[in-house]
Amino acid sequence: MKAADFISFLLRRGVQALVVMFVISLIGFSIQGNLGDPLRELVGQSVSEAERNALRDRMGLNDPFFVQYSRFLGNAVQGDLGNSYFFKRPALDVILDKFPATFELVLAATLIIIGLSVPLGIYTAINPHSWITSIVMAVSIVGISIPVFLTAIFAIYIFSVQLGWMPSFGRGDTVELPWGWDSGFLTLDGLHHLILPSIALSSIMLPLFIRLIRGEMMEVLQSEYVRFAWAKGLSKRRIWYVHALKNTLIPVISLGGVKIGTLIAYTILTETVFQWPGMGFLFLEAVNRVDTPLIIAYIIVVGLIFVVTNTLVDLIYTLVNPTVKMVGSGS
Repeated sequence: MKAADFISFLLRRGVQALVVMFVISLIGFSIQGNLGDPLRELVGQSVSEAERNALRDRMGLNDPFFVQYSRFLGNAVQGDLGNSYFFKRPALDVILDKFPATFELVLAATLIIIGLSVPLGIYTAINPHSWITSIVMAVSIVGISIPVFLTAIFAIYIFSVQLGWMPSFGRGDTVELPWGWDSGFLTLDGLHHLILPSIALSSIMLPLFIRLIRGEMMEVLQSEYVRFAWAKGLSKRRIWYVHALKNTLIPVISLGGVKIGTLIAYTILTETVFQWPGMGFLFLEAVNRVDTPLIIAYIIVVGLIFVVTNTLVDLIYTLVNPTVKMVGSGS
């Protein structure tokens, strides 16, 4: 990839990201009026209507929509997404405090998805008539059909209530990292608490990844260059794991990377069931409290994560597949 092409790609993606984030912020800010009265948590029910109106005036809640939004947008570009009504702190700081827990949960689920889907997808493609393949495909259908919250509840019932092997809620012991994050990856108790939530979260995408890799692998194995490799007398392992697998992973990276990014959204249900102290659980609490600055901050942060993830996936896809040219590069 030429340096000019790379710079052009980043500039184009930067402009697209700004447009997407503008739309996300506008939508997020627009729904705040339908969430309820934000003064409920601030002043309770004993304050008179006159005092409520006076407080709304001071907070700018009675201003026209576009006046409020322009004020919000001006602050947002400076990193100020407002103060949480409940926590009495900058909403962005509250979100970032909870981000490490969500990040570790998504990372653990991603490792499970990659670690299982790649070998299972390859095996089921190479051995389509095996009894193991039949079991894997049957289980994958069940996995796709069951919502994540039911998987989480079932896992708690079996492994926590009945067997007593796993903790049913919480994050466990954590240690503070040099840059300020609290991590459960470095303690046995933290890892113990992480097992069930990460398995439940991975159950959303794992069956899809197995089927995606299997389908792409079977298609590649029928291609002309693979048949030519067989004709040349290359070993099975070289054909399967070098020639076929390399081309199988190209579309998987493109679609799979985007799917992994969506796990952030699915953490809401998983974190709620397991009382995991992350961004998703915080978001539901903010909705119940009508903490609109915190709700909007969550939407914008998650939207930014999606934008960054999609950009990285497109970049990796272009690097992995040299036959793909960057749009607008002029090459």
